[in-house]
Amino acid sequence: MSTISMHRTEILRFRHDGLRNNKKFQRVTASWTMAMDSKKPSSYTRKKEELSVIPQLESSSAPSDLRFDRLQPSDQELVREKSIEFGQFVAREALLDEEYWTAAWLRAESHWENRTNERYVDNFKRKFADQEFNALKRRCRGQHGQKCTCIVTVKKEARNVKRTVLKSVVGTLDLSIRYLLHGETFPGERVKAPLFFCNINRTDPNKYGYIANLCVAKSARRQGIASNMLHFAVESAKSESVEQVYVHVHRSNKSAQELYQKMGFEIVEVASSQLLEDQTYLLCFKT
Repeated sequence: MSTISMHRTEILRFRHDGLRNNKKFQRVTASWTMAMDSKKPSSYTRKKEELSVIPQLESSSAPSDLRFDRLQPSDQELVREKSIEFGQFVAREALLDEEYWTAAWLRAESHWENRTNERYVDNFKRKFADQEFNALKRRCRGQHGQKCTCIVTVKKEARNVKRTVLKSVVGTLDLSIRYLLHGETFPGERVKAPLFFCNINRTDPNKYGYIANLCVAKSARRQGIASNMLHFAVESAKSESVEQVYVHVHRSNKSAQELYQKMGFEIVEVASSQLLEDQTYLLCFKT
């Protein structure tokens, strides 16, 4: 089981609409302590973990037009992109297909993290990554009036050091902008309404943000990446005139619950009874 402690506050700058506007907000650095990993990893272990997120390309069924030796875009190329910088990292929207693929692979690693001894686990991870990559690209193209953004955290550009996309992306999450259905007061609410009313209510008061698929590479944990990606997601939602941002968390994941609550999310109590069977909580952040 994991625990989480929060410490140290810094000021971040959020660049918006292609300009270097210095919109300031506080960042809380997350410090994760895993019960099964109480010792700080050695440099060898960290290197091994970093390499573990890179798929075996020769046997992967990833799209053939992806360039896995592609270098990460430079800071100059990204000057007009919204981003936040913290420590040696930058959180921003994914731009390249290779970044989408690496985000999908990180999710596969996270999904199978505690099942490394299972037979054929590498094949399962590759299949999971392939499916997630294709699904992620479809979501980000937009469907049913929803807007989805894949947010990634990448290592900051270092002087005289060129990194490939695969070795740069260390964290990811999805932010969707959605609308409540007629009769809903929170996402997924079971409402008794005529069938013809069960459609999307496309008005601003019914628009909300939804966060999913938050994960961080093993080699980059305990460095505030999750909390900063959440800050970036919330600020991005605000720029879409969203007043509420939701996330589902499993009831057994106490460390994630604590992280979200320290970031300002609160459990939606009225949803708890409906989600009891799914063993999840719905949390909400009011912007």
